[in-house]
Amino acid sequence: MCNQAVGLVAAELERQRIATVAIQLLREVAVRVRPPRALVVPFPHGYPLDAPSEPARQHAVIEAALRLVEELDGRPPVLVEYGAEDTNPNERRARG
Repeated sequence: MCNQAVGLVAAELERQRIATVAIQLLREVAVRVRPPRALVVPFPHGYPLDAPSEPARQHAVIEAALRLVEELDGRPPVLVEYGAEDTNPNERRARG
């Protein structure tokens, strides 16, 4: 699914009180669409969880995304760069 569509679907699901986290490949799209919670990853298109032969790295991406639901205060939008999970949650919010 394209980055923009994911953000729009996530917003509608959140309006229905279903928590979401989008894994975004394009930061500029996430800033424009403003999904409720998004993890921006630095991987090539088609590989949102990193290389297919690296299950440990893929699990790390999924765990980072799920932490956004667990750790943050729940006030969307939240945009976090992958690898910045160890920072203070209040400092991770997107400005844009």
